[in-house]
Amino acid sequence: MLNLNRRLVCGFAAAAMALFPLAAAAQDARELTFSAVFTQNDIRAEMMEQLKSAVADSFDLQLYYGGTLFAQGTELVAIQRGNLDMSNVAPQDIAKQIPAFSILTAAYLFRDAEHLSTFFASEAGAEMVAMAEDQLGIHILGPTYFGTRQVNLRGDKEIRTPEDMSGVKLRMPGGDAWQFLGEALGANPTPMAYSEVYTGLQSGAIDGQDNPFPSVENMKFYEVTDQIVLTSHLVAFDLLVISSRVWDEMTEEQRTAFQSAADEAIAWSTEQHLAREDELAAFFEGEGLKIYEPDLDAFRSHAQTKYLESDLSADWPEGMLDRINGL
Repeated sequence: MLNLNRRLVCGFAAAAMALFPLAAAAQDARELTFSAVFTQNDIRAEMMEQLKSAVADSFDLQLYYGGTLFAQGTELVAIQRGNLDMSNVAPQDIAKQIPAFSILTAAYLFRDAEHLSTFFASEAGAEMVAMAEDQLGIHILGPTYFGTRQVNLRGDKEIRTPEDMSGVKLRMPGGDAWQFLGEALGANPTPMAYSEVYTGLQSGAIDGQDNPFPSVENMKFYEVTDQIVLTSHLVAFDLLVISSRVWDEMTEEQRTAFQSAADEAIAWSTEQHLAREDELAAFFEGEGLKIYEPDLDAFRSHAQTKYLESDLSADWPEGMLDRINGL
C-alpha cells in the first residue's frame, strides 16, 4: 500500500509538471480585446475564431460581436483612446478623420473582391494604408470582404433608375460618407444603428436597407422586406485593424506570425462569402422576395457624377481614381 501511494504521488507530480508549461504559456499569452458589429453567426466571426486559434500561443483574443462592447462607428475612436485593441473598422469611419480616404467608400469604385484585393496589394493601396496608419495610430492587417451591397426594400415599387429611388427612406450607417452614398443612389438616406434595422423595417420607420446577401441572411432582413434590387453599388469591405501601440510592442517574430495568420483567415473568409452569395439568391427567392437587376448604367453614371461634383472628391489623392481603375 505504501508503494502504491508513492507511485500515485509520483504520478500526480509528473502530470502536474507536464501541465505546468501549458499553464505558464496560457498565463504568458497577452490578452487582446476585439469588438465588431457583425454577429456570432457571421462568416467574419468564424474568421476571427480562426485567427484566435492561430495566435493562441502568444495572444488571447477576447472576441465581442454584435456591437455589444462598442457600438458601430465607435470602434476606431476606442482603439485610439486605448480602450480597445482590435476591430473590423469600416473605411467610412476612417474617412470621418481622413477625408482623402473617402475615395475608398465611393460607389462603383471596386469591381469585385479580386479587384479589392489587388488594390490593397498594390503600390497605390500601400499609400492609402500608410496614410491611415500614420495618422490614426492603427496597423491595418487587411481588407475583409463581406459581399457586394444590394438595395433591399419593403413594398412592390419597381426600381429601375435612381429617379425611382426618390423619397425612399434608405437606412445607412451614420457619417457623411455613408449618407452621401445613399444620396448617390437617389434615395433619402436615414441614419440608423445596424442592430435597429430589423425593427425599423418591420415598423416602417425605414423603407429599406443596403447590405450584402450574407448580412441580409444573418440579420433576417428578408423576413421584413419584399424585394432586392441588384444595384451592386459597393464592394463591401471593412479593415481588420490592430492598435499601433500593441503592434509595435510585438517582437518581429510575433508580427510576422500574426500577419500570416490574419492573411490566411481573411482569404478563407473571402472565399466563404463568395460561395455564400451564390447560394443566397435562390434562398431569398424561395422566401418570396423578388430579385431583379435595374439599369446599372444609369445608377453608375448617376453615382459617379454625384461624387465627382461633390466636395468629397476634392479631398481625393490626385490621380488615385485612375490608378484604381487601371488595376
